[in-house]
Amino acid sequence: MQFGKNIKRIGLALGVVAAGVLLTACSSNSSSKKGYQSELKQSKQLTVGLEGTYAPYSYRKDGKLTGFEVDLSKAVAKKMHLKANFVPTKWDSLIAGLGSNKYDVVLNNIAETPERKKSYLFSTPYIYSRYALITKAGNQSIKTLKDVKGKKLAEGTGTNNETQAKKLGAKTVPSGDFTTSLALIRQGRVDGAINAREAWFAYAKSNSTKGLVYHKVADSQAEPVKISAMFNQKDTKLKTKFNQVLQQLRKDGTLTKLSKKYFGEDITQK
Repeated sequence: MQFGKNIKRIGLALGVVAAGVLLTACSSNSSSKKGYQSELKQSKQLTVGLEGTYAPYSYRKDGKLTGFEVDLSKAVAKKMHLKANFVPTKWDSLIAGLGSNKYDVVLNNIAETPERKKSYLFSTPYIYSRYALITKAGNQSIKTLKDVKGKKLAEGTGTNNETQAKKLGAKTVPSGDFTTSLALIRQGRVDGAINAREAWFAYAKSNSTKGLVYHKVADSQAEPVKISAMFNQKDTKLKTKFNQVLQQLRKDGTLTKLSKKYFGEDITQK
C-alpha cells in the first residue's frame, strides 16, 4: 500500500524518523513479496492446474484456452506481477497433481469440502454456487425442493446434485452432463433435475430454453456451495497473497464483470 500524504519537514530529527519508517515499510513489502514468490513452482509464474475442457469455466475456443477461471487466473497473476502458466490436466489426476507439486494452485470449479480441507488449503470463495431446480414447462407438481420426494431426477453420478436429490427423497437417473439432463426433461423421461444455477445461466446464454422452467432455490432450502482455489498446505503465504488480490478484484468489480461475461449473471456474490 502506498501513502500519498505529504508531510512537511519539521526539523532534522523528524526527517530521520520518517526516513526510518519509509525504509522499514519498503523492507516489509519486499519481504512479503519474496515470501509468497519463494513458494512458487516457477519463478515469476503462477502455475495453474485446470481441466481446460469444462465450459464456461475453462475450455478451448479456436484452439485457445479461455473461460471464467482462465481470465480470473490471469487477472490474479497480473496483480501479483506474475504470468499465468496453465497446465490442463484430466479431472482424475488434477488434485493429485497439486499434491505432487505439478502446479501452484488449482482453479476448476472445485467445492470446498471438510474432507478436502484436511489435505489442502482453500482461498476465500470466488463463486457461491446455488442450486437450481429445472422442470418441464407445464409441470405443476414440482415447484420447490420439497416437491421432489419420490420424483425422478436426472443427476450426474457422484455429484453434489445427486447427493442433494437423494437427501430429499428423489429417485435419480444417471446423466452424463447438463445438456443430457435437459433433454431427458424435455422428453418426459424424468420429472426434473437439480443442478447448479450457473450451469443453467451458461446454457441459457447461448441456447433456447423453450419447454423448460427454471425454479430458483432459496438459500434457506439449500446452502450455497463455496467454490475456491486450492493450494498445498505448505503454501500459506501464497494463499494469503492470492486472497488479498481476490479481494481487490471483488472490490474493483472484476469478479462481477467476468461472471457476467461468461454466465450472463453474477454468481460471485455471497
